[in-house]
Amino acid sequence: MYVPPAFKTDEATALAFAAKRGFGTFIAVDDGRPVAAHLPFEVTTVVGVTRAIFHVARANPLHQIIGRAPDVLLTVLGADHYISPDWYVMEDQVPTWNYASVHLSGTAKVVDAAGMLAFVDSLSAAFEARLLPKKPWTSGKMTPAKREAMLRAIVGIEMTVTKVEASFKLGQHKQPADQAGVIANLEKLGTLPSQDYLEMWKAWRASNA
Repeated sequence: MYVPPAFKTDEATALAFAAKRGFGTFIAVDDGRPVAAHLPFEVTTVVGVTRAIFHVARANPLHQIIGRAPDVLLTVLGADHYISPDWYVMEDQVPTWNYASVHLSGTAKVVDAAGMLAFVDSLSAAFEARLLPKKPWTSGKMTPAKREAMLRAIVGIEMTVTKVEASFKLGQHKQPADQAGVIANLEKLGTLPSQDYLEMWKAWRASNA
C-alpha cells in the first residue's frame, strides 16, 4: 500500500480500526491469479502475535488455495466520501476522495476440524457482544444435528499477521478552515454515506486530539 506521510498511523491504531470494523476482503493468489472473498473476521493479539480468524464455505476454493500459496492479504475499508473543491475556503483546490483503509499481510492456514466449534463460537461471540443488551446467540441454541451440518459446511482459516499498513486520508493535511468547510458541507448533505464518514472522522479526530 502506498501511504503518503501525512496519512500514516501507528500499528496499534490500525489494528484497533480493523478489529472494530470486523469485515474485510481476503485475497489469496492462485497460480498468479488473485482470488478474493468478503467476510467478517476477528483480530486478536497474544504475546505480540496478531492473528485474524474467519471462515469460508467448504465449496469456496480459497481454503485449498492457501494450502498451496499461504501468503495472503486482508484489506479493511472504513467509511469514505467524495470531497468537492467547492467545500474548501482556499482557492485552486482539486476534487478528492477521503477514506480510511488498513491492509493486513501475512500467512494463512486451515484450522483443524476438531477445533472448529470453538473457532465459530469465538467469532460469533465477538459480534454478538456488539448487540448488547441482547442475550448473545450461541451455537448451543442449535440442535446437535444442525450444528454438525453447519460445521461440515465451512472451513476455518487462521491468518498470522506479519505486516500492518494503513492510510487514513481524512483531510488532516488541509488548513483548519478547509477542514471545517468540508465537515459543514457533509453535515448539510445529510446522506447516509456522509453520516457514516462523519462518524468515522469524529471518532478518529477524538482519538488524535
